[in-house]
Amino acid sequence: MSNEIKHHLTDDLLMAYSAGTLPEAFDLMVATHLSLCDHCRARAESFDAVGGCVLQEQDAFVSMSDSSLAATMALIAQGAPALKDARPSCSILPAPLQDYVGGDVKAIKWKPVGMGVKQAILPTTNEATARLLFIPAGAAVPDHSHNGIELTMVLQGAFSDELDHFARGDVEIADQDVYHTPTADVSSDCICLAVTDAPLKFSKLMPRLFQPFLRI
Repeated sequence: MSNEIKHHLTDDLLMAYSAGTLPEAFDLMVATHLSLCDHCRARAESFDAVGGCVLQEQDAFVSMSDSSLAATMALIAQGAPALKDARPSCSILPAPLQDYVGGDVKAIKWKPVGMGVKQAILPTTNEATARLLFIPAGAAVPDHSHNGIELTMVLQGAFSDELDHFARGDVEIADQDVYHTPTADVSSDCICLAVTDAPLKFSKLMPRLFQPFLRI
């Protein structure tokens, strides 16, 4: 599947993921994309290797508390954690998302946002917001720009906007300079993972009125 993915994550995002400096919602986006994309996963592993070399060359030592050994031995005594049920091989949601949802698509608790579009906000820290979006075939998200960064990854179907066409595994990176109207392909419903670090900027009145209630 990785050879079908045309829109990848940037090196800055992958390096920040490797360094552990991204908000939880962006971490979830990167982990979800890496689970489908061999190309970006290889790049992320190279950044992990570089970070490991940097740490190895440092002379700094980390002090350990007197209880560290006892705590480690207690964890060992508990034994290996119970294995999770095997995930379905044909699932729409990659493994990182299934952990947040508690299953595949049927487990998502959708809430309508208008025009047939539905969303499910995922539980993450407050620095950024992660949500699943369901866009019916041929339907569009209201035209908008951005106060910050919006990452949108396709999980099912595809959508197009003023910039390009995005299918499963593709990630669109939109910032303050991007004004677009994402529209699902007419061939199938579209499900996406969308992550934002600031509210969107809608041009029309109705989306702006409902924006605080929908946390968009």
